[in-house]
Amino acid sequence: MPVPNKSVRQSVSMSANLAAKVRTLAKTRRLSANRMLVELIENGIEAQKHKQQLFFDIAERFRNATDTEEIKQLGDQMGRMVFGD
Repeated sequence: MPVPNKSVRQSVSMSANLAAKVRTLAKTRRLSANRMLVELIENGIEAQKHKQQLFFDIAERFRNATDTEEIKQLGDQMGRMVFGD
């Protein structure tokens, strides 16, 4: 029998500027600040998964590439993903 998703209370410290931005977003979307934080975290996790999958896709193309120009481009792209611009 599957276990239902149960809520866990967490305490998070953030800067006053960040808290104000969260409250502003929450007010705009007519959500509580808590619900807004949950949505932001969920979106961040999904974005991180997507970024990781994109990196693995590029790495696979890099390993299979034979054209030197494509290898250089894919290597540069992976470098930017790891180390930033």
